[in-house]
Formats: sequence, C-alpha cells, structure tokens
Amino acid sequence: MFSESFGRLSSAKGNGVLVFHGLGANSHLSGDDRAPGWWQDVVGPGLGLDTDRFCVIAPNVLGGCAGSTGPGSIDPDGRRWAARFPALTIRDQVAAAAQLRRELGIERWAAVIGVSFGGMHAMEWHVSLGDMADLVAVIAAPWVTTAEQIAANSLQIDVVRADPDYRHGDYRQLGTAPIRGLALARRIGMLQYRAPDDFDRRFGRAQQDHGGGQFAVESYFASNAEKFAESFDANSFITLVNAKNSHDIGRGRGGARAALTAATHPLLVVGIDSDRLFPLDQQRFIARHSPGSVSGREPVVHSGGHGHDAFLIDQQWFGEVLGRHLC
Repeated sequence: MFSESFGRLSSAKGNGVLVFHGLGANSHLSGDDRAPGWWQDVVGPGLGLDTDRFCVIAPNVLGGCAGSTGPGSIDPDGRRWAARFPALTIRDQVAAAAQLRRELGIERWAAVIGVSFGGMHAMEWHVSLGDMADLVAVIAAPWVTTAEQIAANSLQIDVVRADPDYRHGDYRQLGTAPIRGLALARRIGMLQYRAPDDFDRRFGRAQQDHGGGQFAVESYFASNAEKFAESFDANSFITLVNAKNSHDIGRGRGGARAALTAATHPLLVVGIDSDRLFPLDQQRFIARHSPGSVSGREPVVHSGGHGHDAFLIDQQWFGEVLGRHLC
C-alpha cells in the first residue's frame, strides 16, 4: 500500500495521524506551489493537522490508481488485473490500512480522520478498531450508503461501461481509454458536490461568451470532468464506487444503532448543512447514537452554503475544528 507522510514520527511513534482520502483524491495532502495537495491549508506547520506536532500519514486506498494495488496492477500471471480485479468492500480497505499500521510499528494512532468516501473508512475504523486511535474524526460521511445513493452510483458505473472504448475493461491492453464515459460519470457525481445556491451564485445563467455559446456552468463541468477522466483509471473508479456501495456499519453487527452504541471511543462527527451527497441527517444519526461523540448528540456543523465540497473550499474552518480536538 503506497502512502505519503507529512511531519516526523516520534521515537515512541505516538504522534501518527492517519487520513483517509476521498474517492477521486489521493495521498498527496500537502505540497509546494508546483504540486499543492488537496488539503494544503489543513496539513502543515502550525495548521489544524500541525506537522510540527504530528506525523500525518495518508495511504492510497486499496483498489485505486495512485500507487496502491488496484486494477491497473499486474496479477500473478503477469497480466493487468483490469476488470478481473476482486471486488472490495470498505471493510477490506480498512483492513489493509490496519496492516499498514502494523508495518509502521504504530501501536495506536493519535487520530484517524476521513472525509467523504474516506469518512466511510474512518466510520468503519471507529466501529471495528476504535481502540487503536485516541480520536476518530468522520467528516461529511454517512453510516450507510442509502438506496438512492447506490442508484446514483450504479448509474455512473453503467455510463463508464457503456463507453465503446471501455472494451469490457481491457482498454489498456487494446490501447484505448473510456475518457468520454468516465468524464460523463464524473459530471453526474459533480451535481451532488455543490449546493444548488452555490451553482447559482457562481454561474447563474451566464454564458461562456456573448454569442450564444456554452453556459459557464456547462464549461465548468466539462473542464473538471475531462481533467478527472484523463488522470483516473476507469476500472479503479468502478472498483471504488462498488466499495462505496458496500458501506454499512450495521451489517453483521445487529444494525447500525447497535454497532454505534457498542463503539464507546472518542468520535468527532462533522457534517455540512448544505450537503446533498451525504445530508446532515446522516451525521446526526451517527452523533446521537455514539456514546463517545465529543460534541454530544449533535455533530459539529459547517454552514457556508458550499455543499459537500465545503471540506475542500473552507479548509481553514475544518483545520481549526480538527486542531481543537486533537490532543
């Protein structure tokens, strides 16, 4: 499992912070002007995840395409796994992260933090491995993937597979790439990343030019989706979305309430009141049934009108919340 670290691990190895990234992100949390990270204003000296105090470690998720084993990796027979890559669950991916802890010789994390898709991993860690962290922080993530969310996720998978260049997942071997399908799937997902008012404030009905061309919001969606499709692997996208669909902390544990009630370790739950992807009610459910919730029966709530992407847009706020709760 590939990972990046920021800061230095102490001799006692008690200052490690594990961060699970979002589905389309990777382990590069922070960097320089040439290669900034996706949480640049949260991870660094003097920031919320203060690298003068903590060693922040971010693994690339198992099944992804940014360094850890995934569909683009070579199988024991010398071929790419491609679409034959085994199905993974959130629990499988958390088990891989637990193995990383053992390999690093870390007995207990100072904190385990996850955002969005990564928040599912943090939620699973809290329920199954909570005694291996001083604090778990779940940011903008649910306790279960709902039927509506599964339907939207499945639509994105079908769009990728419908691209003629997908070639049943063998596109790399055949020299093609399902760019159009992956970009369209990303555009579908992006509809839920921002709040409706945020789109209206930023774009309204403005056009890219004054000659009747694309609306500005169309251009924004097309440009961002194309960049994603050119940098991400389609088989990894399908693998990770299917793992996302598997998420249910109550499965095999007597239901979600029983699973949460049994997990008594400290838990920071953060929700976003304008989140359409994982609405605030899902974080409220987690907080209200978690004995270890550090904010009581209500999550800590971000109110900025940016939607799900607030953890990327208002990084200073999220960094301050994390900094206040880290020992």
